[in-house]
Amino acid sequence: MVPPDSGILYVVSTPIGNLEDITLRALRILKEVDIIVAEDTRWTRKLLSRYQIHVPLISCHEHNQVEKSEELLEKLRLGIKAALVTDAGTPGISDPGYYIIRVAIENGVRVIPVPGVSAVIAALSVSGLPADYFSFLGFLPRQSSRRKAILQKLRYEKRTFVIYEAPKRLLATLRDILDEAGDRKMLLARELTKKFEELKWGMLSEVLGDLEGKDIRGEITLVFEGSREQEVFDEDTILNTIRWYRENTDLKLSGIVRKVAEELGVSKTEVYRLGLKLRKADSS
Repeated sequence: MVPPDSGILYVVSTPIGNLEDITLRALRILKEVDIIVAEDTRWTRKLLSRYQIHVPLISCHEHNQVEKSEELLEKLRLGIKAALVTDAGTPGISDPGYYIIRVAIENGVRVIPVPGVSAVIAALSVSGLPADYFSFLGFLPRQSSRRKAILQKLRYEKRTFVIYEAPKRLLATLRDILDEAGDRKMLLARELTKKFEELKWGMLSEVLGDLEGKDIRGEITLVFEGSREQEVFDEDTILNTIRWYRENTDLKLSGIVRKVAEELGVSKTEVYRLGLKLRKADSS
């Protein structure tokens, strides 16, 4: 374990494009630390150069993260302060930064977040879709079959969901979402905060039609409306769900009815009717 007087690992968010999006606190931390651990030192040097920050850089990416994590841990044991940054945005969000963070936590290192830009939050904030309850899926699988298997589960998902996608796979992914999860409102956010930023709102089918035949470039974040479709459950599914709540919670029938209705998206009246039916069957 790392002793109490060990160093600190700051997890620092950096701009996703526009270098003016760096926070004052992030700049101060980057100037004060002893080393900066970066996924891509070339991109990070541009940021540091812009703000005249002269701190040693260590490269750490998915191919050397095990070795570099051990080296960093040794330095932290000596009491240094380090900042972890990614190419752009918040470390650990669809990048390998989580590994270093986990190693630090497991070894008792003090880990401090320095929040800032995230493409997920930036896109959600202008999507016009509910953001109080959402799911982030990162990059979907490259293989269409694996991608479709995930998308089938989203057919009736009520939450807004966000994904990243590469330009070359964008059209194929949008087609798969349309086929497997149905048409729905969406936002395509391309090159967020950069010179050629593009925001395209509309139904998935409309956006897909607009993109056909076009040369698409840049980093892409996609935000989709939750499903409006009502999944149909048979009586046995509802009864089994009622049984689960009876056996695994202390809820009374009224509480179980509320939970099951919310979980399955069915009417409380129907759940209550089946709850009474189950109670009668158990007592006979």
